[in-house]
Amino acid sequence: MDAALCAFDADGVVTHWNREAERMLGWTQDEAVGRQGLAGWAVRAADAEEVEGQLMGAMRAPGRQVHEFALLTKDGGRVLVRIQSSGVSGADGRPMGVYCAFSEVHAQIDLERSIALSEALLEDASWGVVLVDADLRPTVVNAYAARAFQVSSRAALLGRPLGELLEQGVEELEGALQHVLGEGAPPAPAEIWVTLRGRQPTGAEGTGVRGGSGGEGGNGGGGPGGRGGSADRPEGAGGEASQEAGRRCCWRSGFLRLASPLAEEPVPLGVAWLFQDTTEHKQTEREAARLRFRDRQLHRAVRAAGECEDPLEAARVHLDFALAGFADHALLDLAADPGPEPVSGSDAGLDALPPGDPRLVRAVLTPTAVRGRPPLIEPGTDSGIPVAYAEGHPALQAYARCGSVRASASGPPAPEGWAEARKWPEGTAHGLCTVLRSRGRTLGIVTFLRDAGHRPFDRTDAVYAEQIAAHVSAAADLADAIGK
Repeated sequence: MDAALCAFDADGVVTHWNREAERMLGWTQDEAVGRQGLAGWAVRAADAEEVEGQLMGAMRAPGRQVHEFALLTKDGGRVLVRIQSSGVSGADGRPMGVYCAFSEVHAQIDLERSIALSEALLEDASWGVVLVDADLRPTVVNAYAARAFQVSSRAALLGRPLGELLEQGVEELEGALQHVLGEGAPPAPAEIWVTLRGRQPTGAEGTGVRGGSGGEGGNGGGGPGGRGGSADRPEGAGGEASQEAGRRCCWRSGFLRLASPLAEEPVPLGVAWLFQDTTEHKQTEREAARLRFRDRQLHRAVRAAGECEDPLEAARVHLDFALAGFADHALLDLAADPGPEPVSGSDAGLDALPPGDPRLVRAVLTPTAVRGRPPLIEPGTDSGIPVAYAEGHPALQAYARCGSVRASASGPPAPEGWAEARKWPEGTAHGLCTVLRSRGRTLGIVTFLRDAGHRPFDRTDAVYAEQIAAHVSAAADLADAIGK
């Protein structure tokens, strides 16, 4: 046994003495077995009566008794030990003796600390702990990890391949675990992005109004009677932000290789994977970086547009700068008959929008090189020919609402003909239409488009689009004034 063991009969005579007891105290089995009690050789004579009384008292006490005593070694030293003693009964139930298992207190305390640490990590730790076996299957999971995997109980994770729990990132995670098994723990934690399985999107599109092949809606800031603002559609059913927030996670992970301490050579038992969910922190960092980049782009666009003699060229410059990291295409459609001027000292102009759908003329398409069929009418306002938008088109909705409208196909991939029906470039899957307002008039619509390989537009994107639209509106208003 790993623990030292001795036993006494009912008269207190030593009947058993194992090799661990021999190693710890130095007395051999032949020297120990047959002695009456421990006095004078394993215990000081002054302490013998108390020690033997407590040990033999366990013979008639229920359960195990735990005591700490100082035992003597053969060379005269003293060892503080923790003894667990328990009575032995015969077939008739009468006490027959007592056996005692003991170990050095310091070794026992170290063991208890290790056990207590393991239990604390697997119960109350503020980070996830997963023990993975050599086959990369979870064998022990704490409560934090179960919550991170969004399962109802820890038992639901045990023995399952990681591929059944994760939709994306499983290859990277398994590669990290294999590396730890083969090479040992990495020198620093790693941040791994994963997408959880099991939570299906509640809708097909990132918009407020949906149809079978795609949808438009999600106004921003109210209807025709309210000033335009950021898209304030609740990020709920089908919203891209809510789906990703519930399924995509960033876990800051540390790994430890587990090996048996009892083998002559280390034998890998698996990997201890400790992680914390840093999704919110990483998203905040990314959002801050994105805002800094967009602010720089707006600043550069304003400076470049200031060098343009043609106001429409200045509008194009703003849209070109806006595309970087934001959209794949931008369209500028100007109203052939802008909304009326407001009555002095009131907001009546916002309520006096012209009846029916406006005549929107394509003024700018950037970039000019688009996939698929080129535009049937080259951009330019000279002809005055309106774009043939169908009723309910997102651009017309944005014009009527004086706000922003987001639209996404029901893919990916987008249904065939979805972009063509909306007069958008081939491959488009997501659109964001923002109204142009200047001097109380609605001048037109600017539309930003993303291909299927990008995420849908969200509320933050709508706010940025409206910042761009404010600059484009000023340029479009100047162009209209010069034309008059």
